[in-house]
Amino acid sequence: MRVTSRRSFLRGVGGAALALPWLESLAMPARSSTPEGKPPRRLAFFYVPIGVVRRGFFPGELHAGLPAFNGDLSAIAETKTTVGSHAIKLTPTLKPLERVKHKIALVTGLDRTFQNGTDVHAQCASCFLSSAAPFTIKTSAWPLERTLDQIVADGIGHATPFRSLELSCNSHRDNVESIYFDNISWYGTGHVAPSIRDPRKAYRRLFGTQEVQEFRNITDLVLEDARSLQRELGYADRDKFAEYFESIRTIEEQMDKLERMKGELNEVSLAEPPEAHLPRGAYIRLMGDLMVVALQTGLTRVATLMVAPERWNTPFMFEGLFDKPMSHHLMSHKQTEFGEELLKVDRFHMQQFAYLLERMDGIQEADGSTLLDNTIFTYGSGLGDGATHQYSDLPIIVAGTGAGTLKVNQQLHCPDGTPLANLWLTQARVMGAELDRFADSDGVVSQLLA
Repeated sequence: MRVTSRRSFLRGVGGAALALPWLESLAMPARSSTPEGKPPRRLAFFYVPIGVVRRGFFPGELHAGLPAFNGDLSAIAETKTTVGSHAIKLTPTLKPLERVKHKIALVTGLDRTFQNGTDVHAQCASCFLSSAAPFTIKTSAWPLERTLDQIVADGIGHATPFRSLELSCNSHRDNVESIYFDNISWYGTGHVAPSIRDPRKAYRRLFGTQEVQEFRNITDLVLEDARSLQRELGYADRDKFAEYFESIRTIEEQMDKLERMKGELNEVSLAEPPEAHLPRGAYIRLMGDLMVVALQTGLTRVATLMVAPERWNTPFMFEGLFDKPMSHHLMSHKQTEFGEELLKVDRFHMQQFAYLLERMDGIQEADGSTLLDNTIFTYGSGLGDGATHQYSDLPIIVAGTGAGTLKVNQQLHCPDGTPLANLWLTQARVMGAELDRFADSDGVVSQLLA
C-alpha cells in the first residue's frame, strides 16, 4: 500500500482545518501524538456547582443527619474512612461510574481555606483551580491567581491550535451574578479566560473554515473530498475515520435539535427564559462531546467544562427528574425539604460525567491505550456541601491515569487539613510543569502517584 503523508491527506480533504485522530496509515503523526509517536497527556476538569449532598456521595456518611442552612457542621457525620488507600465503595451518587470504576480515584479529605470578606459561592468557583492562600493577593478581594489549567497550558499549549479550551453549560442571558460566580479558568487575578456557552459557536471555533459557510455541513465537505483517499487507509484506520466523522455528524444533529427546541420555546410565553426549558443532559453531553473531540484530535490538550454557575437562582430543566425547571441553589438551602430532589440532581450530574468517561475510554489511541488512559480528568466542586457551605472535605474524583502516571481504582483519603492545591501541584508536575509549589500547597499527593 502506498504511504500517504498527513499533509497530502489534509490537502485531499479540501484544505478544511478539520483535525483528525491518529491514523496509522499516515506517515506523519497527528497533533494528537507526541514527536515520539506516543499519545500525549491531556488535562481536563468537570466542575459541578453548589457542592453535593454528602450522604449520597461520600462513603461512610449515608446515615448522617440532615444539615441545616446555618453553617453548622455538627449534623455532618465524620467520614469513617481512615487515612490512606481503600477500595472504592460506590455510593448512590457514585453508582453511574460502575463501568469505569477501575479507572477512577475517589480523593477525599481535601480542603480549601475560605477568605473572609467575599461571597462563599463566588470564591468557591473562581478560586477552585487557584487556591491561593488567604490575603496573599493584594490586588483582589478574592484569593485568585492564574489557574492550574492555564499554568499547564503555558507549557504544552504551543503544540496545539488552541492552548486551552474553556466551555460552560450556562445558557442563560440574565447575568444576575458577577463573573466570579460563572468562571473557573483565569489567566490571572482579575483576568478571566472567557468560556464558550453556545455549542454552535464552540463548533465553529474548533472546526470552522473559510470553505465552510454558515449553512454548509462540514462533514459533507470533508467526506466528499476524502472518499477518494480512504482507499489509501488501512482497514483499522478506515473504521476509525468513519467512527470519527460519525461522532462529528452526531454533534451536528444534537446542535440542530437544541436550536429547533429553543426556537419553538421562544414562540411561547414562559415565566422563565427559554433556556430554562432546554434539557440539561443533552446540553451538557453536547458540550462534553465537543471537548472530547478537541482532546482526541489534538486541537487542545487542556480543557475545562463548567456544568452550571454558582448560586444563580435561575431554574434549569433537569429532564427525567422534575416536571418543571428547578433551581439547584434554592433547593440546596433546604435539604430537609428537597433532600431527595437534590440527590437526584447530584446523580444526574454524575451520569453526565460517567457518559464522558465512557466516551473517552472507547476512543483507542496509537499504542492501544484509550483517550481516558492518557487524560487526567477531574470532577470536583468548590463546596463540600451546598447547605453548610463548607470548604472542607471537597468531593473530588480523578479519572484516567495521565499515561500511567497516576494510581486509580482506589479511594484515597488524605490527612486532615490537606490542601486541595496539593492535588493541583501533583497534576501540574505530571503534566510537565516544573513547580516547587502551587498556591497554598505544602506537598504532593504522593499516594496518587504510580
